[in-house]
Amino acid sequence: MSAVVAQCHYSFGLQRGVANNLFYFDEQTVIFPSGNNCVRYNIDQKWQRFIPGLERSQGMYALAISSNRRYLAVSERGDRATITVYDLQHEQSRKRKVLNGGDIHVQEFVSMAFSTDSKYFIGQSGAPDYTLFYWMWEKQKVMAMVKTTVATNPVNQVSLNPYDNTQICVSGNGVFKLFRYAEGVLKQSTFHKQETHNFLSHAWMSEERVIAGTEAGRLMVFESGDLRWDMSVTTKTTMSQDPDRWLPRVTVITAYSKGFACSAGPGTVYLFERTDDKDNYRKTREIRIPPDQCSHEPSHAEQQQIVSLVISPSEETVVTSTDRGQLYSITLSSAEMSKGEQVQFEFLSHSFHSGPITGLSVCIRKPIIATCSLDQSVRIWNVETNTLELYKEFQEEAFSIALHPFGLFVMVGFSDKLRLMNLLIDDVRTFKEFTVRACRECAFSHGGHLFAAVNGNIIHIYSTTTFENVLNLKGHNGKVRSIAWSGDDSRLVSCGMEGAVYEWNTLTSKRESESVLKSCSYTSVTISPDAKTIFAVGTDCTLKEIQACQILREVPAEDVAYTTIAMSRSGRTLFTGTSIGTIRAIKYPLSTQKDWIEYQAHSSPVTKMVITFDDQYLLTVSEDGCLLIWKIIDKEGRGLKRDKEITYAEEILITKSDLEEKVVMLELKTRVEELKMENEYQLRLKDMNYNEKTKELSTTFVQQMESLKTNIQILKTERDNMEVANQETMFEVMEKHSKELQDMESANSQKLMLEYEKYQELQFKSQQMQQDYEKQLQQMDESKTAALEELTLYYEGKMQEKLLVLEQCQEESRIQAREFEESRKQMEEDGDREIQDIRVRYERWLRDERETNMRMKRDTGIMKKKFSSLQKDIDNSNVEMERMKLEQQKLQAIVKSLEKDILALKKAIQERDETIQDKVSEWLGHCSVLFPLKSMYIFYHQCYEG
Repeated sequence: MSAVVAQCHYSFGLQRGVANNLFYFDEQTVIFPSGNNCVRYNIDQKWQRFIPGLERSQGMYALAISSNRRYLAVSERGDRATITVYDLQHEQSRKRKVLNGGDIHVQEFVSMAFSTDSKYFIGQSGAPDYTLFYWMWEKQKVMAMVKTTVATNPVNQVSLNPYDNTQICVSGNGVFKLFRYAEGVLKQSTFHKQETHNFLSHAWMSEERVIAGTEAGRLMVFESGDLRWDMSVTTKTTMSQDPDRWLPRVTVITAYSKGFACSAGPGTVYLFERTDDKDNYRKTREIRIPPDQCSHEPSHAEQQQIVSLVISPSEETVVTSTDRGQLYSITLSSAEMSKGEQVQFEFLSHSFHSGPITGLSVCIRKPIIATCSLDQSVRIWNVETNTLELYKEFQEEAFSIALHPFGLFVMVGFSDKLRLMNLLIDDVRTFKEFTVRACRECAFSHGGHLFAAVNGNIIHIYSTTTFENVLNLKGHNGKVRSIAWSGDDSRLVSCGMEGAVYEWNTLTSKRESESVLKSCSYTSVTISPDAKTIFAVGTDCTLKEIQACQILREVPAEDVAYTTIAMSRSGRTLFTGTSIGTIRAIKYPLSTQKDWIEYQAHSSPVTKMVITFDDQYLLTVSEDGCLLIWKIIDKEGRGLKRDKEITYAEEILITKSDLEEKVVMLELKTRVEELKMENEYQLRLKDMNYNEKTKELSTTFVQQMESLKTNIQILKTERDNMEVANQETMFEVMEKHSKELQDMESANSQKLMLEYEKYQELQFKSQQMQQDYEKQLQQMDESKTAALEELTLYYEGKMQEKLLVLEQCQEESRIQAREFEESRKQMEEDGDREIQDIRVRYERWLRDERETNMRMKRDTGIMKKKFSSLQKDIDNSNVEMERMKLEQQKLQAIVKSLEKDILALKKAIQERDETIQDKVSEWLGHCSVLFPLKSMYIFYHQCYEG
């Protein structure tokens, strides 16, 4: 197996579409699904632990946790739906049991629940059967099962009575039923029809009471299965204020010690507490999701539907998840709960993507990651601190993204244009646009001086400094799906849907090598560190190693298709993503045998995969909207050795106007702080003076009171002595003394009153002076604010004027650029049309000439064959002629000799004829007398013939 392995390190994203997808494990840890894993996330320390899904799983469908928070049940799709129970107290969350429908073929379990003692477990299957299973799960024994509804009325939630393990509540569209387990069967204990209500959620409040929420925003309370009362979750006044916003679907209800919490329409949660009556509830708190200021429409965040709502074990914190894959939390302190103000949620960790992620990129000089998604957002993540540094939403969908190696710029391909943007301290701002529509692939060169952008089947290469279109690489007949730069930026590798893999020279724009396989539509390509080997994957479920235009090896992927590929810069390992969401670490050099390790990563096809420059992390994104960070380690668990330590840059970008505004605001804040400190100092000095005077007066009064008390004591002693001496004298003395005492007390009281009045007057003066100083401070603040506002308005007016001028110039520039682009586009279209016409005409002519040439070649071959045969005939004829000439000469000689013989014979004949004539005439003369005439004729004729 491979010597390099990957370990899941961190996840950004919440898997949507999973029922009951959020739990509290303890006061600091929550559990939620991300990709094809369940994540244990520590809110305070920010670490994560992962529970991977089953192999060949098609994604999670529902979760459930036991009351003691020890066991976690995960329902997953597959050939047969399964429920896996994990032991959370085990360090690795060991898998305990796997439950299924047995003989019944179940496609999915839509809702599940544990009993309070964690011994029993229920699971509700989905369409079309809707069968409820009741397990003793540790023995994997089905205690009972029953069909709960028909296909037209789906079930949304099932739960076990926390006070009675044998009672089950089932709710859904037109369904609200209570079942009781007895004698090995589940029997329905209520028969009330609720066809008019679509129950989305319910919660047990006591042994007999259940509160259910409907799609129409009603809260209905059932006692022993009978409806006691119902009410609207929102008031008519609230709905009339904003009728478009308030669609009060009660999607989730959670009970706690004081009452219950429930969702109440888009982005809203209500808390209800029991009244003194204990049968009724009153709304005590409204919590809303705040608008997102990083979005082009902040109110979109408020329209999210609440899908899960959990309260911490100490009931201090509420955490919720939404249908857009976001996690929010809020702390409910007693002081906040006592006030009647509206409160708002905050992000539990970070804002996540809510749509398929289409682009992923890393840079060299900073530990940051850039992603883009079809949710119209761009996000910048930090791989070292595992935080979201920047994010911004736009008005168009983003298809591709590329980070500059310096980490200060980002290139994003939108549906209308390709935009080059600055990564500022708190914003992502566009500063250059290119007319490349729906750019599905873009990438900066390793040096950062060039970037490539794909436009259909053409690859444009631009200069990063001058923004000029340096090269246009044309050759693909289908859309280009992936591009990759070589290490020295002299080569660019691309693959297309038509089955072609091309290697381009980025200096001459020439195609240096090619490999075409029409039976495969390539989806991703990468190049080895030495730029000698190309690796490509496509729809034919194989990994191809290409060198010098030849496919050296093809490694089959068994029954899945590879969607993306990346190679470590050390060249030791290949990583591939598959169409079922898994990733594979494949050992290099490649082997035709199965030599890889497969990891459960995402629940949807992996769209992009990147390895950081130092080979420490593997990054994967998927159509499920999740970003996973994998730590690349060896088999001993150590990180890979780095060739050299990388020092990351800490520079950030900020515009001059923002900097000036921040400087002005800082100066104003500093001035206000100085004024506050000065006024506070003056007030403290006056308070100290008044306190000293008060202390002096108090000391004086105390001393006088002590002296009076001493005098009184002396007088009492004297009075006692005088009583012994003379009662009458003592009485007179006592009267006199009491009168003097009263006079002294009245005098002292008057003095005390005068001093108290002085104290009150001084205190009043102190308060008045404090108020005066506060007024002066407020007036100074107001004057400073007014001056600041005047300056702000003055400069804003100037800025508006400049902006108007700038807008006019920009408009003129845009018009001119548009006209230029239109003319250039028209010229390009005309040129392309003419080139196409010429190409078609010459291709037709070339095809005709080729056909004529082939025909002439065939005719030439035939004529050559005829010529060779005729040449042979001619040669044979010449030989025959020579032979005939010789024979002719011989015959001519014979003829001459014969002619001579003929002449001789003719002479002899003539001589003989003459002799014969003479003899005949002589004989006739002798025979005319002897023979008759007829006999003479016959004899003459015979003689002539002879």
